[in-house]
Amino acid sequence: MGDEQQTRRYRKRKRAILEAETRQRITEVVVDLHGTVGPANTTVTAIAERAGVSRMTVYNHFPDDEALFAACSSHWFARHPFPDPDTWIEISDPAARLLLGLGQVYRWYRGSGDMMDNVLRDAPLVPAVGHIMDAAWWPFVDRMADALAEGWLPPGDDRLAAIRTVLDFRTWRILAGSGLDDGRASTLAVRMVHCGNAS
Repeated sequence: MGDEQQTRRYRKRKRAILEAETRQRITEVVVDLHGTVGPANTTVTAIAERAGVSRMTVYNHFPDDEALFAACSSHWFARHPFPDPDTWIEISDPAARLLLGLGQVYRWYRGSGDMMDNVLRDAPLVPAVGHIMDAAWWPFVDRMADALAEGWLPPGDDRLAAIRTVLDFRTWRILAGSGLDDGRASTLAVRMVHCGNAS
């Protein structure tokens, strides 16, 4: 009886390991597809084929789009950690803080451009992606903007709006597309915030 129980426990552990490996493989395939064709063009059939599993196996691990895209997002951000806005607050000079923060954000954008392009494009088309962006990404952008807006004189909504604008991925795309490296783009963006304040 003891040997049978030990054998059953071994089989259960082995099955759990195989299931975790399958889930990880599916997640990595989804991340790759989102970064190449985008969420709107990622099908369960394509996921299953690339992961070497059946469609039913995909559904068993991820019963709906929300679960699938949440796992994809968590996995991707774990491998592409975003700069921590809390470290920016330690810099008392707001212009220096903005320059540092934008430099970090722009470098992150450069390493994440294809994924961000696809996700921002497809978020209005795929409700599950839109929900994740509304629940996590846009509040995080608000948090970054608040950290970078602290201490400017005079304070005001115009300044915050300018900071939100230069933080936006699409603004970075325009600056980078103009041939600016991230350092020059950050410097220009800080000047834009200075000049754009109407208070």
